[in-house]
Amino acid sequence: MTTTGDVKIRTRNLSLYYGQKQALHGVSVSIKPNQVTAFIGPSGCGKSTYLRTLNRMNDLIDGVRIEGEVLIDDVDIYHKSVDVVELRKRVGMIFQKSNPFPKSIFENVAYGPKINGIREKENLQEIVERSLRRAALWEEVKNDLTKSALALSGGQQQRLCIARALAVDPEVLLMDEPASALDPIATAKIEELIYELKQNYTIVIVTHNMQQAARVSDYTAFFYLGELIEFGETKKMFTTPEKKQTEEYITGRFG
Repeated sequence: MTTTGDVKIRTRNLSLYYGQKQALHGVSVSIKPNQVTAFIGPSGCGKSTYLRTLNRMNDLIDGVRIEGEVLIDDVDIYHKSVDVVELRKRVGMIFQKSNPFPKSIFENVAYGPKINGIREKENLQEIVERSLRRAALWEEVKNDLTKSALALSGGQQQRLCIARALAVDPEVLLMDEPASALDPIATAKIEELIYELKQNYTIVIVTHNMQQAARVSDYTAFFYLGELIEFGETKKMFTTPEKKQTEEYITGRFG
């Protein structure tokens, strides 16, 4: 079991290329367990590209090449011995646009456990309830589990996607702009949820919303043009950033 003094995820000199185009330039970051780390920066600066290297989602894009290392619990996740399916169970992903399956609420959450061989109804019911509770959705849907997930509101659908990710017992949650399509009330619920979830998970979030980064994260990384400009404790970065570029971005002078 890791302690908060340890490092859960470490990248060393990570560069990524889409064909000839270099999207990340030698990024080195250490992400602590049971903390929320936010990535901020203008559109197209490499935040989401970096996030997707942490569960090898970039593998799905033709012509992608990476240099450097991505270590989770000191294991290089790009080593040929790593099972990518197992990796993605450990490192769950929540996307900007909620993407529930066109199935019932119950089936959405039970999907991952079923694929992993859990078939007993009692077991599945327990996992579904636990995951929905952790995603702060159980009380709202407990009497409607057979209802289509597509009938839920946008905010509920996003929390359902979080429950679906939690159902396979990940260690890390990657969130790519998880509240950008939501109204302020639904956004506040997602932010509260992130705060609660860090007791059990390591969370990495990409956000355009600097107020959100300031509210939910313990650490912040500022990206610009594929480079990591500054990384440190959120409180310090938002009050006394070390780099002029960071200060200009945070105060709205560019980006």
